[in-house]
Amino acid sequence: MRLPELAGDQTMVGVAITVPEPFAAQLHAARARLGDPWARFIPPHITLLGPTAVDGAGAAAVHAHLEDVARRHAPFTVRLRGTGTFRPVSPVAFVQVADGIAGCEQLESAVRQGPLAQDLRFHYHPHVTVAHELSDEQLDAAMDELADYDAAFVVTGFHCYVRGDDEVWRPRAEYPLTATA
Repeated sequence: MRLPELAGDQTMVGVAITVPEPFAAQLHAARARLGDPWARFIPPHITLLGPTAVDGAGAAAVHAHLEDVARRHAPFTVRLRGTGTFRPVSPVAFVQVADGIAGCEQLESAVRQGPLAQDLRFHYHPHVTVAHELSDEQLDAAMDELADYDAAFVVTGFHCYVRGDDEVWRPRAEYPLTATA
């Protein structure tokens, strides 16, 4: 996993839609069973902003920005169904976002503004990673095992995660979506 370098009082943050229970436990168990070493560090999620270094002085502006984004967006439904991969570009297998793509794209675009403005290395593609940096055989097994996966939930908010010194990503703040549809 490619992470930015930290300097001084910087913290590593990421913004994501957290997959709720019971689906989070199902996807976490699958990722661990498939042998992904990141399973114990990263909870199941749909990324809105990948790992980003934030200065301590900028934390308040990031929090205010994320509150504003959440205020301007309404809850929406996501359906996870089937699998995909980013191979050969990246050794990743994932569960696809089949419904709710537009809602994810709108949140991602809004989050990646203001104090969190940055260019993307790749076009944004909402998904839930279930295998990362594994062999082709393991990635194929992940795709086969979860090919029939189907789950739907209402996205009522998103989280700002912080990567700890132990490399575990933990939610620091939740941002409820409060706009009306």
